[in-house]
Order: sequence, then structure tokens, then C-alpha cells
Amino acid sequence: MFSLTWGSVSGWWLPAGLLLGLAYAWLMYRKPVDLNKNLRYILAAIRAVTVFFITVLLISPLVKSVKYEPQKPLVLIAQDNSSSINTFKPANFNPSAFIDDLAKLKQELGDKYDVQEFNFDKDLHPGFSKSFGGKQTDIAGALHQLNDRFINQNIGALILATDGLYNQGNDPQYEARNIKTSIYTVALGDTTAKRDLLIGNVNYNKTAFLGNDFVIEVLATAYQSKGENMAISVTEDGKQVYTQSIPVTGADFKKIVPIKLNAAKKGLRKYNISIAPVKNELSIQNNTETIYVEVLDAKQKVLLLYNGPHPDLTVIKQAIETNKNFEVKASSLADAATIKPGDYSLVILYQISAGEYAPIKNFIAKSKTPVWYIVGSQSNLQAVNSEQNTIRISAGRAETQEVMPLPVNDFTAFTLSDSARRKIAVFPPLVAPFGSYGTGTGTSVLLKQKIGAVVTTYPLLAFGDEAGRRVAVLAGEGIWRWQLSEFQNYGNRNATDELLSQTVQYLTANANRQRFRVYPARNVFDEGENVILNAELYNDALELINTPDVKIELKSATGKNYSFLFTRTGQSYQLGAGSLPVGEYTYNASTQNGKQEFKASGQFTIKPLNLETRQSAANHTLLSALSKQSGGQMIKPSQISQLADLIRKNENIKTVVYEDKHYNDLIDMKWLFVLILLLLSTEWFLRKREGEV
Repeated sequence: MFSLTWGSVSGWWLPAGLLLGLAYAWLMYRKPVDLNKNLRYILAAIRAVTVFFITVLLISPLVKSVKYEPQKPLVLIAQDNSSSINTFKPANFNPSAFIDDLAKLKQELGDKYDVQEFNFDKDLHPGFSKSFGGKQTDIAGALHQLNDRFINQNIGALILATDGLYNQGNDPQYEARNIKTSIYTVALGDTTAKRDLLIGNVNYNKTAFLGNDFVIEVLATAYQSKGENMAISVTEDGKQVYTQSIPVTGADFKKIVPIKLNAAKKGLRKYNISIAPVKNELSIQNNTETIYVEVLDAKQKVLLLYNGPHPDLTVIKQAIETNKNFEVKASSLADAATIKPGDYSLVILYQISAGEYAPIKNFIAKSKTPVWYIVGSQSNLQAVNSEQNTIRISAGRAETQEVMPLPVNDFTAFTLSDSARRKIAVFPPLVAPFGSYGTGTGTSVLLKQKIGAVVTTYPLLAFGDEAGRRVAVLAGEGIWRWQLSEFQNYGNRNATDELLSQTVQYLTANANRQRFRVYPARNVFDEGENVILNAELYNDALELINTPDVKIELKSATGKNYSFLFTRTGQSYQLGAGSLPVGEYTYNASTQNGKQEFKASGQFTIKPLNLETRQSAANHTLLSALSKQSGGQMIKPSQISQLADLIRKNENIKTVVYEDKHYNDLIDMKWLFVLILLLLSTEWFLRKREGEV
């Protein structure tokens, strides 16, 4: 549909233009000429229309075009593809046949509905699946991805086929509130608890210190097993180190069992916790859990120096000490006389320079101890610039501005988790010196500055390697805001702790530097997780290089070998080995720089995920709540044939017609110029033919 609309010019100019065209034609053809009467009328009409069109172009109205697009209601079907669906199914339930019945819904609804099919475990995938192999379940994550993908579209209904059990993500009820549509849940699984013994959860510290005792807490759970005895045992690298028998006193029995162990050997220790199965038990997959504890020889000490009190200091200390391998000594310059710098693996200078305390300046100058500068409103920028080349700050006056952190995607020195990167990107701003920022040669930037809505190239947190010493610079104060904001929004401070802890681990990694280092991103990877290994090679001047190739051989405990070639990233190397089978792996890496050959070795472990076997009773209460709060309904798998009728009868599920309006200047319509040219050409041709031209 098309129509003319008027802007600042009155629409009354349109009839005025028509009168102008008629007047022009009358003046031109009013006197008798050598033309017959009918031809004069035709030529006058052509001239009048042409002048009218030219007048309309001069008036320049807008042409409004309206297009109506109907959109059929979307029916989204999300099928739970986690292993619990197949493991704890009722006796009369056939998962494969259920998927076939669910697929028929698309035909039953017909062309009036746009049906989209998905399956999910820890992530959302297109189409249905009969594998039921997902090791984790994130219902809230699936709902969030569906909402993001189809936002502002005509979602008529969401069909969620699941047992209501999830072991990743948030409570689905909170995420479901963001989806403005009816949710129909298909209640899979069985709510009746079967006879089963299982390990519900294990709480433990991932690190312990050599010779010390440490405690792990095991949630021992038993269903329909009253009168039995749970025999719990723990083995360390295959050797039994603990055993206990616990009587089961109820049909729904749960007990937290504290187990004290001793860290007698240094390194990564493997502990298997198991409950002996009983007769007629539903599943024995959930009777065993494997944990890994790294036994450390001694703590590394970190010196945190400052000039005056600041809330950032407490946040930094707490975050670093979440890693039990580190101990932080926080001291003001006024109390620093008793400090022995040689006892520390890292020096953090908070809004001060090394030159403000002579013993620290001399110690740093004579050693390769890494230094982390944290710059703020009280910093002497000239002194900080003179002591390091990682970040250069040019400031004409002592002013500050608020800058927000933005993670850099191509940073490869160490890896932050995806959740930490997402949280950091929305952290509140730090207070940074106002000025221009630059970086030295070989600087790696982890966070850059975002000022208001403008993404700059200025570094906020960067790392450098200066003559064999690792240096970090954070160009802002106010870390306490990050911790407070994260705890307020997420109920934890994991991202803040991870960022600060990873920074310290990276800086201290080369306290006793080797020329060639190969190390995994973590000592323990989850099943199905991408295994990442890093490598660093230094020349004779202890400069980081990545010119030669680096080869690595992985060997599993079963004897299978995997060969890889590292990829160059920045000035170092990184390898993404993909997901490997569960088990323990050793690796041997080699490279050659000139005539010098270098080798490195180590180990890592891929642990199995048993999250799906920790709960056997389906949570239909959750599914019922999801349906009720959205105006939908919960049904059983045997009622799947009723879904099509329920959707058709829902008056809120209907086709929506979207009105799409466009406005264009009339002068932009090329066909009008063509029409005017044709009219003038026709008039000229007729006059020429009659000898009037």
C-alpha cells in the first residue's frame, strides 16, 4: 500500500500544482493553431500533467509504503538429551519411541504453525536426538538461548520435555519468566525413588600441603535401603587409605561424612571414593566419585606494598589466597623495615613505585622477581613509567576518569573461563589516570579500556617480559567495586578471584625459570572438555621466542599415543588437543633452537563426569511450577498426542500481522523521471509531426 504524506510543506500545494499545469497548457494551446481540436486537447493534457508532476517534485512530499507481513506462531520444542533420561527411565518408557511421537507434533499442527525442534544437555543443539549421552544438564541455559534466538518473534508455545533434573546453571524458574509464552512441560523420568546408594556430592580443597592432614566431606545418600549398611572406602592411587560402615536408618537417608586424609606425597594425588553396592540396587554408576588433590611442598609468598589504606587491598589479598599455594603479606611502607624481600616470589606495588622504598628497589634491580604495578590516583606516573615499559601513561595533569574493563579475545598468556570473561565485560568502572596510553614491545593486553560507550585501544591490564622479569600493570583502582558488584548480581566473587589469582599464578610461574616450559591450562580437565596446553621457549638472553616448531606426544594410561604440533600465539605456543577419553595422561614435548635441543614432560588427568547419576528421582514439581507460572500445562509422555489440541485451543497462540512502514522522498522514485521524459518526448514528437516545432 502506498500513500503520500506531507512534511513541512502544506498539502494544499498539490491542487495548486494541478492548477498551474492547467494554466500553462491553456496559455500554450488556447489560440487556434494548425492543429485539429482533438490533438490540441491531447497536447494540452500532456503539458498539464507534465507540469503537475514537476510541481509535485518541487514540493517533495514523502511516499509512505506499508507492507503487512503475517507471522505464524512459533512452537519451540526442547528435548532433554542428557543421560539421566535413559538411565533412570520408568519400566514402560521407550525413549526412542517417545522422540518419534514428539516429532509427529510438527505434522499434527500443520502449516498454521512454525515448529522448531531442539535438544539440549549443557548446551542447546538443533533437531531431536536419541543418543541421550549428555553428561550435564542446564535447563536454564537452554531457555536462555531459546529466548535470545527468538526474541521479538511470535513465540506461541514452548514445549519442554525433561525430567526436571539439572546440574548446571541457575534455577530454570527464574529464566522462564523472561520467556513471554505458554510453557508445556512433558514430565519424563520417575519421581518414585528406587533402591539406590549413591555419592550425592564431595566437598574438598583442590590443594593441600605436604605432611598436613586435610578433610573431604562426602554426602552419602541412600533411597529405599533402610536396614542396609553403607560401606564407604577411599583409595589413594589404588591403595586403600580409609574405610567406614554407616547404617542406613531411613527410606530417604542422607548423611555428610567427614573423611580425614594425610598429604604424604607431593604432586597430583588421585582419590577414589566408593560405596559398595547392595542387592537389587538401581544403578551402581553413582556409587563412585574420583577427585584430585594437588599436594604442594610449600606456599609461595606475595608481598603487597602500599602507602595508605584502601579497600582494594583486602580484595586483592583475599582473591590471591583463594589459591592455597599463595600467602600474601600486606604491609605499608611505614612498616616495611622488618620485611626481607628475598622471601617473596612476587612484589605488588599498590599506587607506589619501587623507588619509594630503597630496599625494594635494590632487590628488584638485582633479581628477576616479578612485579605487579597497580596504578591509581595517588601514583607517581613519571616514576612508574621509568621503572617498567609494559604500559606508558602520558598525563599532562593529575586528573582521573572512569574506565570499564573489556577482555581482549586474542590474549593467550593464560586462559580465563568464559563465565569470568562475560562477568568482567559488565563490571563497574575503575578510576584510571586521565591521559594517553601506550604499550611496549612484546606487551600482551588482557583488558583494554572502555570509556563510556567508546571502546579504546588503551590497555587497562597488560603483561610484559622485561629482561627476564615478568611485569604486570593494572592502570586503575577500585577493584573493590568489581567484587561488590559481582556478589550483588551473582551471589559470588568467582570472576574477580579468578582474574587476580590467574594474574599472580602467571607472574610467579617463572620464578625459577626454565628455558623450555610446557604446562597444561589445568592439571585436571572434565570429561568432554577441550584440553589446552601452553609452551614457552626462551633464548640465551631469556627473551620469549616461538620461531622453532614444538612437538608433543601424549600417552594415555592404556598406552594410546597422540601426536600434535603446537600453534604459535603471540610470542609463545598453545595447543588445543580437543576432548580426549577419560584417564591419566603423560606428555613429552621437544623443540630445537639452533643446535640446542630442549625437552619437557608432565602429566594431566581427565576425570569422568558423574553428575547425571547423582539424582535418580525426577523433579516433576519444578516442571509443574514452570507450566503454571506461564499459563501452560504439564503432561505425561503417554499424553503426548494431546499437545496439538492444547495448542490449538490456546487463544493466545495465533498468527500476528506485522506492519512494516517505509518513507521515501518522491524525488528518489526514478520511474517518475522516466514518465516526465516520456510525456515531454511524446508532446515534442506530436508537435514535430504537425510542423509546430
